[in-house]
Amino acid sequence: MTTTTTVPAQKRILIVDDEPDMTFLVRLNLQKTGRFEVQEENRASQAIDVARDFKPDLILLDVMMPELDGGDVLALLKDDPNLRNIPVVFLTATVLKEEVSSNKGTIGGYPFISKPFEVETLVARIDTLLSEPSTSASTSTTSTEE
Repeated sequence: MTTTTTVPAQKRILIVDDEPDMTFLVRLNLQKTGRFEVQEENRASQAIDVARDFKPDLILLDVMMPELDGGDVLALLKDDPNLRNIPVVFLTATVLKEEVSSNKGTIGGYPFISKPFEVETLVARIDTLLSEPSTSASTSTTSTEE
């Protein structure tokens, strides 16, 4: 009798941040776990096209970017019927960790993670969001400044 074990599919994570060093570090650390397939995008203007092609399970989205800010990208995601239900977690260096607690870790109802962050925190947040039925998103990541 042959027993087959199924390996759970990797979750697809899209990171949108204008800092290539940041996206590289986050991608590297998430992929090291063996649980995530990660795509980086450093141009906010390309985020929607990349999301359509990559079909992520969750999007990590920087708040402050030069072309479009995170709120603009979120609005475009919500306007697209194929992307609107993807959980989004904002990444920002513009809030203090104390504000995370006082705002229950949300910006406009969406989870956010204050930079710098720990990979373990990010992974825990991703796990929480992806295990909840139709969630907005929430996460944590690696130490880097915006």
